[in-house]
Amino acid sequence: MDVPDIDKQKHSKDSVFFRDGRRRIDFVLSYVDDKDGERKQERRKLYEANLEKVGLELETEDKMESDDGKTYFVKIHAPWEVLATYADVLKIKVPFKANDIPDNSEMPMNWLSTPFRLPGHIMHPEPDYFTAPFNKDKSDFFLIGDKETFFPPSTRNRIVYYILSRCSYFRDECGDKDKKGIKRLLNNGTYNAAFPLHDSRYWIRSRDPSCESERYSLYKHWARFFSFFKEQPLNLIRKYYGEKIGIYFAWLGFYTEMLLFAAIVGTICFVYGFLTYDDNEWSKEICSAEIGGKIVMCPLCDKKCGYWKLNSTCNSSWQSHLFDNVGTVFFAIFMGIWVTLFLEFWKRRQARLEYEWDLVDFEEEQQQLQLRPEYETKCTNRKLNRITQEMEPYLPITSKCARTCLSGATVLFWISLIIACIIGVIAYRLAVYAAFASIMKDNPTTHLQVVGPLITPQLATSVTASCINFVIIMILNLMYERVAVWITDMEIPKTHLEYENKLTVKMFLFQFVNYYSSCFYVAFFKGKFVGYPGDYVYMFGKWSKLRNEECDPGGCLIELTTQLVIVMTGKQVWGNIQEALVPWLMNWWGSRKARSHPESLYSRWEQDHDLQVFGQLGLFYEYLEMVIQFGFITLFVASFPLAPLLALINNIIEVRVDSWKLTTQFRRPVAAKAHSIGAWQEILNGMAILSVVTNAFIVAFTSDMIPRLVYMYAYQPQGEMNMKGYINNSLSVFNISEFKLANSLCSFFLCRYRDYRYPPGHEKQYAHTMQFWHILAAKLAFIIIMEHVVFLVKFFVAWMIPDVPSDVRARVKRERYLVQEYLHNYEVEKLKIQLSQNNHGEELSLQSNQRLNALYMKIYIYK
Repeated sequence: MDVPDIDKQKHSKDSVFFRDGRRRIDFVLSYVDDKDGERKQERRKLYEANLEKVGLELETEDKMESDDGKTYFVKIHAPWEVLATYADVLKIKVPFKANDIPDNSEMPMNWLSTPFRLPGHIMHPEPDYFTAPFNKDKSDFFLIGDKETFFPPSTRNRIVYYILSRCSYFRDECGDKDKKGIKRLLNNGTYNAAFPLHDSRYWIRSRDPSCESERYSLYKHWARFFSFFKEQPLNLIRKYYGEKIGIYFAWLGFYTEMLLFAAIVGTICFVYGFLTYDDNEWSKEICSAEIGGKIVMCPLCDKKCGYWKLNSTCNSSWQSHLFDNVGTVFFAIFMGIWVTLFLEFWKRRQARLEYEWDLVDFEEEQQQLQLRPEYETKCTNRKLNRITQEMEPYLPITSKCARTCLSGATVLFWISLIIACIIGVIAYRLAVYAAFASIMKDNPTTHLQVVGPLITPQLATSVTASCINFVIIMILNLMYERVAVWITDMEIPKTHLEYENKLTVKMFLFQFVNYYSSCFYVAFFKGKFVGYPGDYVYMFGKWSKLRNEECDPGGCLIELTTQLVIVMTGKQVWGNIQEALVPWLMNWWGSRKARSHPESLYSRWEQDHDLQVFGQLGLFYEYLEMVIQFGFITLFVASFPLAPLLALINNIIEVRVDSWKLTTQFRRPVAAKAHSIGAWQEILNGMAILSVVTNAFIVAFTSDMIPRLVYMYAYQPQGEMNMKGYINNSLSVFNISEFKLANSLCSFFLCRYRDYRYPPGHEKQYAHTMQFWHILAAKLAFIIIMEHVVFLVKFFVAWMIPDVPSDVRARVKRERYLVQEYLHNYEVEKLKIQLSQNNHGEELSLQSNQRLNALYMKIYIYK
């Protein structure tokens, strides 16, 4: 293609038009002409020729006009005929009449929300219309003013990308059907990039009055951190980026709003634990020199560990009370109800967005029309579609089963690898604890066995193991992401929706095990299978000499809290740094040469070319990050009531970080439709149900709440309603002379350990006491009662709250009725004109009137 000499000084850097200043640039392709790239050059020539055959208009910027002197830019414009044809194919909904249904959504005392509001033209950038799927043959039915602006830029780039994804780069006589689509050309290096343009620079409006400068508006009112207290301009986000990105930010904003209530209640429960600090009788006994100072505990590991005083765990006991109190039970029940309210109210919010964004009945269209180009090219077999009566590609059942089995085996292998790493971390905990303990091996028991003034061996082991576990989690994540994409590609999903759902399930299963396995270990396994002195249980058998871990006398809950804080906080901090800093640094480095040039030489397409790519899975990772966080604040929230507060603070930052990087650091993504958050909805529902079970077990088996209540109501010696004597009651006695390597120099003969067993000399020595069975029965009863109560309330709330608001349901029905009525009137008027023309301008005869009425009734009945 000949490229005339152009003086770039005459063109604004914000221009999104061809050189003629009239035709809008809907898409840009870039490439570098390699010395040995004859095959690539041939592909480009054929591909661009086929694009022009389809009707697209191309304009090439020579490499001498580019900043680096190497890159060619192919600008693509879709004229009206192409847009109208494919809008008809894709059934894109367009306006045909202004919405005349009155909006009665005004809330009482609306003035209170004024500080959080954005200007009306930002919140509602477009008037509200009734819409219907576009039909090229009935174009005069729709409200088409200016054909150049009728389809917004997001719809235009979606249509062009649809064409680019299906256009071939072979001659008809070649017949190689696999040579198709821009994605394949990007993968083989024929083109370096393919992207739609931003409409302006983000920090200033475009000088061209015909440019909307919506990117600038989004940055000014949404993407800056100091707008964190403002509402999100969801309609403008949807208009600029498409419904798929809009629905994500709608969900993230709603989730953050709902977190506010959970954070308030969680903070109140934490404050309650802090205010009842001095009423903590069992911690007083542990710290007391008269009680805890005189109780000698059995060694926590073999050989290297010595005997130790109970009061060495004084600090961890006090810390544990902040989270292990009566408020914990209340908060666990509250969160079970909160998560139901969150999911049910989100369904209602989503239904309202579906109506407002013309996404009602969208899923069927998605399934029928959005076949992946990869599926069309790789599936060489064809079969008859019984609905459309057309031949379509399909994957044979044998191939599909084989690919699914291989995919499942790969996922299981990686999950097994995670479990192996967790076992390795547990072995590390056991070995490191023994190493810490060996430092104090020869210390007399009158000294506190601590590492430093405050850190006990248990705490040091827990913190270091949690940090190592976090590093392993991040490394495995990086490795598995590529594997998950590879095996999903191998399965050849039929539609984009099916592809994302398959990848979602694979990634979530892996992340679930990766992030939560260590918390599950501390919550439900640590300290539960340890045996007793003289008959301990070992991790890999007695030959390993790695004894199963015990909990502190204060309980394992504080360790679960430590694990949760490190993994959750570490992931969130690292995630935000990675999301914000990495794209900024890469863009800064990539555009370092261009910054030294005059503004007029740095064109709009070059600016966007230097930005990072927001890939097809960019939004997927944002959802995954938030869903993993959702698991932390629901599955283990009984151990850390401040988790929702940390999540709230993170999400306030997350909304602005995501909006900032999307608006300023990434190329404009291709607009895509989505009517919901997809498979994530079912995952959230599953986690909501699982959270009730996990929190019930945490309160029953990880917390010391049930043993304390059993003691207070049934085993308090004086029959008083207090906790005096609880510590002594909860520790069993062992005769150290029964150790195989007993220390004959010890000045004491008994040591204590955490369990309910008969003392030495009893006829059932070292067997579980009746109190143990009473406590176990109480724990199981608590789990059953709590689960049934919470599930009953959950299902009742879900039943009480309809998924679709009544006013939205009525408006949908009203709109469907009006669409039918207006289409009917349109058809009748068209028929009148046709009959009038057939009669050559004469008055309609009686026969014609009868025919008209008959057709009128047919149309009415059909509609």
